Order: sequence, then structure tokens, then C-alpha cells
Amino acid sequence: MFDAIAGRYDFLNHLLSAGLDRRWRKRAIRSLALTGRERVLDLCTGTADLAIAALRSEPAAARVVGIDFARVMLQVGREKTQRERLGDRLALVRGDATRMPIAGASIDAVTIAFGIRNVDEVARACGEMRRVLKPAGRLAILEFAVPEVPGVSALYLWYLNHVLPRIGRAVSRHNDAYGYLPASIGAFASPDEFVKILRQAGFTDVFPTLLTFGTVILYTATRGD
Repeated sequence: MFDAIAGRYDFLNHLLSAGLDRRWRKRAIRSLALTGRERVLDLCTGTADLAIAALRSEPAAARVVGIDFARVMLQVGREKTQRERLGDRLALVRGDATRMPIAGASIDAVTIAFGIRNVDEVARACGEMRRVLKPAGRLAILEFAVPEVPGVSALYLWYLNHVLPRIGRAVSRHNDAYGYLPASIGAFASPDEFVKILRQAGFTDVFPTLLTFGTVILYTATRGD
């Protein structure tokens, strides 16, 4: 499914979020407080937008490794990497979030943008993130959520269930992908549940920050001892 929509994925992200996805990614990178020396892992990297944002921030990451299981998505990411001449600082690798080909305690920061809900074994992936992080390494995860404000919640659910799938199907020409999106958001752990999963995986200072009326949550955390 992800490979089938890879060619239109970036365009649809910008369109369906009214361009807010760029702002959300910048906020996630800012939360890492980079100094310019860090090695960052972008998990579920897709077409590498967040990985590239880490290399375009000021200060920027020294090097980024992006991992994803979708081959064509990574191909699109590599094309962007070549256009932006980032090949010496960004490596894109096909891999599994629950069995990452990364040495333990070798990464300064881990990021994910809207991908953790697509992982079958979320707790195991969180354990892997802790494994690869250095002590006191930082974590920033962006994920969609259903806002709790009554009026906003009703409007958001109407957009999510009726408007977004129609636009997504029309542009991507894929019948299932943008029906999967609202279903996966509804099936994912609640913010409180996900915070608990992160803590059980060994993260401390876990904090969810609501963005855009709570439609997106930025989870930040630190690897515990």
C-alpha cells in the first residue's frame, strides 16, 4: 500500500494538512535541541521528509540514518536526497522497526513522524529505540490523535472519515490507502496508553505536547539508565 502511493505521498501530506506537516516536523526537530554533532535515526522514514528536516535545521544533525520497510518510499527519499545533495550525510536503509540493523547505544536521537501506529509490535519497537539510543539520548515522535475538545473533535472526525479519504483516493488513485489512515488513527493507543508504553520501554521524562488543537501529538522522551 505504501509503495503504491509513494509517488504522490509528499504532495498529499502537504495538501491534506494544509501545509502544517512542515511546521510539525520542524517542531519535532527543535525539541531535540541539536548541537550539530548528533547522529540521528529517523525510524519509519518514508520519503525522508523528517530526516531531511533534521539536516536542514539550525543547528543541524551531523548525520541521519533513515529506516523504513517500504522499498519504493525509500526510492523517492533517495531521489530527494540526491537533489538536495545530502548523500554524504543521509543514509536510507530498508529495515524493520522491531529489528533495527543499528548497534546498541550508537544513536544520539530518534525521530518518527506519523509512523509508529503502522508498526505491528509497538512496544517492541519502543524497546528497540531505547536499545539504539545512547544514555540520555532523546526521542521525538509525531503521531495523529483524535482531539478531545467536543466541537473540534466532531469537525475533525468528519474531515478524517469523509473528506480526507475522498481527496486521497482521487489524487493517489489508490482505493484503500486513505481509508486506512482514519482507521489506523482510531485503532492506535490513546495518548495516555502510548506514554505508558514508552515508560515501560525504559524512557523517562515522557511528555505529550498537543499540536493543532490536539489533532497531532509530539511525544518527547529521554532514554533512562
